[in-house]
Formats: sequence, structure tokens, C-alpha cells
Amino acid sequence: MGWGLATCSAFMLLPAHAQRVAAWVTTPDQTQLLRPQPGRLKFGPTPPAGAVIEVDDSQTFQTMDGFGYCLTGGSAELLRTMSAPARAKLLRELFGTGINDIGVSYLRISIGASDLDAAVFSYDDMPAGQTDSTLAHFSLAPDEKYLIPALKEILAINPSIKLLGSPWSPPVWMKTNEASKGGSLKPEYYGAYAQYFVKYLQGMQAHGITLDAVTPQNEPLHPGNNPSLLLPAEEEATFIGQHLGPALRAAGLKTKIICYDHNADKPEYPLTVLGNATANPYVDGSAFHLYAGPIDALSKVHDAYPAKNIYFTEEWVGSRSKFADNLDWHQKNLFIGAPRNWAKSVLEWNLAADPQQNPHTPGGCDQCLGAITLAPGDQVTRNVAYYAVAQSSKWVRPGAVRICSTSAGVLPNVAYRTPTGGHVLLVLNDQSTPQTFGLRYQGRAVAATLPAGAVGTYVW
Repeated sequence: MGWGLATCSAFMLLPAHAQRVAAWVTTPDQTQLLRPQPGRLKFGPTPPAGAVIEVDDSQTFQTMDGFGYCLTGGSAELLRTMSAPARAKLLRELFGTGINDIGVSYLRISIGASDLDAAVFSYDDMPAGQTDSTLAHFSLAPDEKYLIPALKEILAINPSIKLLGSPWSPPVWMKTNEASKGGSLKPEYYGAYAQYFVKYLQGMQAHGITLDAVTPQNEPLHPGNNPSLLLPAEEEATFIGQHLGPALRAAGLKTKIICYDHNADKPEYPLTVLGNATANPYVDGSAFHLYAGPIDALSKVHDAYPAKNIYFTEEWVGSRSKFADNLDWHQKNLFIGAPRNWAKSVLEWNLAADPQQNPHTPGGCDQCLGAITLAPGDQVTRNVAYYAVAQSSKWVRPGAVRICSTSAGVLPNVAYRTPTGGHVLLVLNDQSTPQTFGLRYQGRAVAATLPAGAVGTYVW
């Protein structure tokens, strides 16, 4: 596991006026769920015995874009089945920045259907055997029923939320197998598919929705999902460099192109795309999932191309897994590990599902637990991914900068300086017993105790 720098440099003394630290904790037994801790910890001159985490904001790293979820078509459909007052209250809680809100600041959406839509579709489906290379039949109608209305409500709450769009499959008439599952993009349709992206982005803009970025393909090395596409690195580089990048530029679109969008076990994929001289100028950075590979693979790509950004864009929670196991693993690997390996965003898969983990396409994921479960009668259950995201999103706002915090293999942690000059430290106690530790900043320290397996957010 790569945790970034283990030591911080010397720093100036804390100003004479006392500063205090507020803390919020989530425990694996769920007795505390984003619970504010009583009182405030006070900085003092003497560090406590035991482990000490030193925070140094003179050493800065990447600027954060945000934390959030993948807003699937199925999630949007479930949201739209709620009563308007209940939906408004829930969306405010998710995307607002009030005292009772969790401040989600980044969403990933699918371009066309993902496997967590009720049915497979693209924006240019044609009868079998027919093609539409001019995209005369292109239409966002499938998204206008649920996804676009949900996005408009979210944007009314947080107009600056960042949106990333990822396709699971092109229209089937562009593919070698003419099917939604698997197959490859026919080279003769590279140009038409680039224009498909242009029409999509322009159509969303017409609805008042601007995407910050797109990836050319979700999980390009996993053609077994429904829908899906096999898009090897060399083909993605050609598509970006010769078609998608020039098409977006010619249309005057400033939407970023992020390559890869798949597991950390294949860093050679984004390295191949970034190493392509034609593609490289159009690529903002690389996106990763963590169903395979180590999280420090993100640093390998960053170190090779430090001017290019790193994003973490998807990880699921299985409906048959345990809250405690997911809290520990996701905090350690995603919300601490990914930013310590240069990720500007951390996104959990699937915002919402129903109690049976629906909807999904035929053959799509039937065990994907939503961050929230939405049941008839406006019933809302907040699951582990809700709290996993909230421990960061509520306080680490867009524009926050990761700063140095020491880590020696115990009490994994990550620290930030906020846009308003405050500080946030996220700490995981991955041990089986409670741990007392010191938080030291500018020569003064506070003592804090985390229950076994708990995650704490410390703000000052």
C-alpha cells in the first residue's frame, strides 16, 4: 500500500491563541454514524504518549475536485418515484452544505445506459441491420424521463457540482458484434462516435447541464458486462488523439477527456494512452477503479506524467458484505489511499438501489448495494457508502489541497487545507483495539481516541 510521504518537515509554532479540534466518528458496529464527538479537543504544548500524526501544510500536493457517487439511471429512476417533498429533502441532505448535509460535490453519470439502468439503450438505437452514421436519429429522450430531471434538481442545490460522463457501450450498429455486450468499436465509426460525444455534451448543455469531463469507455478491458465494450489502450489512444479530442475542440467544448476508467492492476493502459504523442495533448488525466490491483499504482502513473491528473471513479459495495468490512477497506484504500496516491476525486458506485438491488439490466449487477436504499413510501436507508463518502465530503470541499501528514503503517490518514484556510484530518483505526494518538500541528498537539475499526474526521 502506498501512503505517500511518511515524514513532514519542520514547521512554525501554532499562534498563541488556542485552537480547538472538532471530531466526527463512524464506528463499524454502527453505534456511531457520522456522530459529532462531545466537546472540542484543545491544542496543548505536550504531545500525548503513543502514535503521533504530524500535519504540515507547508507541503502541498493535489487540489481536490470532490467526493461523491455514480448517479446511475436506476438511481435517478428511484429518486423520481419518491414524493416531491421527500425527494427534495433527501437531495438537500446529499448535495447541500448545511449543518445536516453531507456536501457531495462530484457525480459520475453514464452516457447511455449503464448496467444499473432498467434496460439497455443508447441515444441512437436503430433497427437491426440499419446504421446512422450522420446521427440523424440521435436523441437524449431516454435520459429526459429520469436522469436529466434529477440532475436539474441537484444543480439547483449545488450549481458547481462536477459531473463526469462515461459510456458503457456505443450504439450497437457501431460495434463488431452488433450487440450491447462486448464487441469492439469498428474503426470506420470512430469519427461518428466522436460526434456522438459532441451531440451528447451539446444536448446536455441545452438542458443546462455542463459536464466537467468524459471518459471514452467505462472499464474498457471488461467486455462481459451488459452493456460493455472492449477498447484496448492502443485503440483508445487512436480514438482520443485522432477523433474525440479534435471533435471536442472543433465544437468549442472545454470538457476534459480522462483516459482508462478501469482497475489499478493495469497501469500500463493509461501509460500507453499518455505515451501516445497524438492523444497526450487531449488527455487531462487517468481514472481508476480498484476491483483489482494496488492503490499505489495510481502514483506510478502520476510519477510518469506528473502534469496529468489522477481520478478515482468507481468502487462497489456488495449487498451480501458487512458494514464493518466495507468501512475499513473503503476508508483505507479509497478515501485515504487514493488521495495519498494523487487522486483528485473519490467516487463510490451507485447512489441508490431498491431493497432487492434493482433496477439493473438483464445480466447487470444484481448485488450492488446503493449508498442509500430507497423503498416504497419514501423510506430511506443510509448504507456504508453514504457514511464512507460523508466522512470526507462534508468537510473536504472542492478546492481543498492535500497536505503532508505522517503515516507509519498504523492509523492510516490523509490531511487537507480547506479553501477557507481550515484543516481536515481523516484517520482510520484499522486495529482491533481502541487507539489513542496525538494530532500535532505547528508545534502543539491534541490527544484523540478512536474506537476499534472506527474512522474519524478532525477539523480545525
